[in-house]
Amino acid sequence: MTVYAMTSKEVTKKVFNKESLFILDVRNESDFQDWKIEGENFEYLNIPYFELLDGVKEILYNIPTDKDVLVVCAKEGSSVMVAELLSEEGLTVSYLQGGMKAWSEHLELVKVGDLKGGGEVYQFVRIGKGCLSYMIVSKGEAAIIDATRMTDIYLEFADSIGANITHVFDTHLHADHISGGRVIAEKTNATYWLPPKDATEVTFEYQPLEGGNNVIIGDTSINIHALYSPGHTIGSTSFVVDEKFLLSGDILFIDSIGRPDLAGMAEDWVADLRESLYNRYRELSDELMVLPAHFMIIEELNADGSVSERLATLFAKNHGLNIEDENEFRKLVTENLPPQPNAYQEIRETNMGKMNPDVEKQREMEIGPNRCAVRK
Repeated sequence: MTVYAMTSKEVTKKVFNKESLFILDVRNESDFQDWKIEGENFEYLNIPYFELLDGVKEILYNIPTDKDVLVVCAKEGSSVMVAELLSEEGLTVSYLQGGMKAWSEHLELVKVGDLKGGGEVYQFVRIGKGCLSYMIVSKGEAAIIDATRMTDIYLEFADSIGANITHVFDTHLHADHISGGRVIAEKTNATYWLPPKDATEVTFEYQPLEGGNNVIIGDTSINIHALYSPGHTIGSTSFVVDEKFLLSGDILFIDSIGRPDLAGMAEDWVADLRESLYNRYRELSDELMVLPAHFMIIEELNADGSVSERLATLFAKNHGLNIEDENEFRKLVTENLPPQPNAYQEIRETNMGKMNPDVEKQREMEIGPNRCAVRK
């Protein structure tokens, strides 16, 4: 029997299309419980690889024969061996090419809208990590917001559509993933913008992103309005693009709100978080389409795989925007927090330019799920 390699892109399509998939995850139980491939119609069996060294006969009755079966491990090697054992028993199975490391790094490109005067907004969905980054394109120029460290996809896509990257932004100093913003700016001679209150310790040149900044992309009237919205970090900044889109960074998500504790300042930043969400955002048009920097759960994906929602809908349905009592809000965002991201302090220092880990170290630092949101 043949063993097939299934790519992260193929698995992503199954997630987007809500297809069924049976996943045999052969990592240790703790790794599986912490972070796995999620899909609305996926089923799972977690059997650590070392338990299968003597063969797979005992688990054959647990493996379906009427749906696609994918064997998953950390880096690929163990899943190939288990897939081959299952194949020898007559089952048709695939293994995840590159393992969970590849899954963590895959970016899927989705167009999320058009600009009024011509131009497009694209979303890059990092499906395994919950990160969302953006490219705004107009008249041959492009701006990138909250880029991941996998910079080639942005550069190659911009090249494929004939756009020059002229501006690169980070909405805040990220603590869960390593930003690719500075690398892209260096490679393209683009202006790199950072909120100055988040950049007090950075070791490189940047353009301060502050309220009142209007950055023109192309020769149309597409202004990126910087909206100071602290709370997740002290410098967190949102963007209103073309009076149509609200890039909310890690302040507001579709199903939750941003956590204020990743710089150890939860108690101090609660008031800022509430002010941003309950006052500054209330002054905006509720017809704006919210484009966050992360998603938390797979149910937040739209039918096309994108992540977006009208601000009015979030005001109505997002629990974090509907807590009238300030003490209850404070309790939610200071006590109801998931574990902090893996290596978050090292990631922050890398994004400041204080550390320069090699690629393999960067991959290890980022392994794990997105943990930027407050729990409900």
